Amino acid sequence: MLKEFKEFAMRGNVVDMAVGIIIGAAFGTIVSSLVADVIMPPIGMLLGNVDFSNLFVVLKEGATPGPYASLAASKAAGAVSLNYGLFINTIINFVIVAFAIFLLIRSINKLQKPPAPASAEPTTKTCPHCLSTIPIKATRCAFCTSDLKS
Repeated sequence: MLKEFKEFAMRGNVVDMAVGIIIGAAFGTIVSSLVADVIMPPIGMLLGNVDFSNLFVVLKEGATPGPYASLAASKAAGAVSLNYGLFINTIINFVIVAFAIFLLIRSINKLQKPPAPASAEPTTKTCPHCLSTIPIKATRCAFCTSDLKS
């Protein structure tokens, strides 16, 4: 049984999938950092020094009554909150990852496209007397029997 599992695990598809999952997880971490640390701070500054990760609405106060200065403070107090700022960050993460995957799939599709066939030489010609289509090597028209040598 262990031998069968080893054969299964070492198949090309399984190894490729494992590598893809690991790279995908690392890419997700990079995108999360990009959104939280690079993209959202300037957007927050433009909107009046708003920190999107601390945008929340308290639904039920915790053991310590509010108002809470940050999302971490509300969680520490045990408050139930609607964290719409984190949701905005997650949406931006998704859009960036989806766009990156779109670009990747687009480039893969371009690489897999078969090359355009070379323009083939014509195999037929038109008879100048009756305008019928005949083979290019014909010396006499099959339709009107005209001599085509000249």
